[in-house]
Amino acid sequence: MSHDNRPLTGLRVLDFTHVLAGPFATRILADMGADVVKINSAQRAVGAQDPKHPYYLMWNRNKRALALNLTTDEGKTVARELCLQADVVIDNFSAGVLDRWGIGYKAIHEHNPQAIYVQMSGMGDGGPWSKFVTYAPTIHALAGLTHTTGVSGREDIGIGFSYNDHQAGLHGAVAVLAALEQRHRTGIGHRVDISQFEVGVNFLGPSLLDYFATGTTARPVGNDLPYDAAVPHGCYPCKGASPNPDNIPGLGERWIAIACMTDTQWSALKALMNHPQWAEQKELDSVEGRMAHKQTLEQHLGNWTQDQEAYDLMARCQAAGVPAGVVQDGADLLERDPQLAGAEFARPIEDVHPELGPTWSDALPIHFAKTPCNQYQRVRAIGEDNAAILQDWLNMSAAEVAKKQTDGVLE
Repeated sequence: MSHDNRPLTGLRVLDFTHVLAGPFATRILADMGADVVKINSAQRAVGAQDPKHPYYLMWNRNKRALALNLTTDEGKTVARELCLQADVVIDNFSAGVLDRWGIGYKAIHEHNPQAIYVQMSGMGDGGPWSKFVTYAPTIHALAGLTHTTGVSGREDIGIGFSYNDHQAGLHGAVAVLAALEQRHRTGIGHRVDISQFEVGVNFLGPSLLDYFATGTTARPVGNDLPYDAAVPHGCYPCKGASPNPDNIPGLGERWIAIACMTDTQWSALKALMNHPQWAEQKELDSVEGRMAHKQTLEQHLGNWTQDQEAYDLMARCQAAGVPAGVVQDGADLLERDPQLAGAEFARPIEDVHPELGPTWSDALPIHFAKTPCNQYQRVRAIGEDNAAILQDWLNMSAAEVAKKQTDGVLE
């Protein structure tokens, strides 16, 4: 796989990750040119590990695929040899899995001191919960994200998608880049331990500060600002609903977010509404007054916005200096959003998938002026690159690769 002159060209990454957090970290590295070798096996290719699963397709582009049977001693030997050639080894298993396979940091560092090991387990290495098996809903719950998400009076709604996995993946990619810089200065690699749980708690910074300072616990507040005062500040109904062919309640409604953070923005919004009588009350001129009359104000505002077309209202608000944005869905983003269209954010994968046909992907949202990262290769089938990887990394001959295939070391 050619990587041209992208920033991480030549970097070898051995990828033992699965599901989302780890694969997202290595996808970022692969998009920036690293030779990421994805370790998978036919035995584990179920659910999100199936190369035809949407998760796998989304997070494993631009990587090469090696199907290695790690239940065999010879498979573990090959894995060890690959670790000795790698710049980065990364996994998001529960703590200690690579150690049990004999390819953990201590086992490899003596022979490959430049190797960088990044472990992205759910709870981190150490502590009474370090062996917990975790996925997004459990991490969100444990980290306090579920507790603070949603509307007032409900602490069980949670985040609809694997938000913390993405954040952990970003932390993983940043950790690799920082460790590479340290290695550049010292010549020595690092072991980096990332707790996905602690990543989630990091996003509760203001809530933690609240408890440290006052002993109070943050509660879900919906679209309100938990640590500031601003009205209007929320989502309001509009006309022009998006298609809802199955008539699912609530689906297809059109909404707009409006956030007046200053009195000047509120004055501009009043002008857009042609200064209705209810908005011209003197007590609404200050944020304190608007907060005191929040419920009535937002009811009036919603009555007005529901007669407005969402995108037209957004454009008029923005032109007047009022922060506003349409609540967009996937179809809006990929079919109607001019900003993303101009950035060519949704891009066809260069080579057609042999089973799924043409596929698309989102673009890396990092734009390098001199070394563009705009190459997107399809997800590889299980073991599709076995021979090429073992030849490139370990100088194996075709006959040696064939024997390992016959012996069940490769799949």
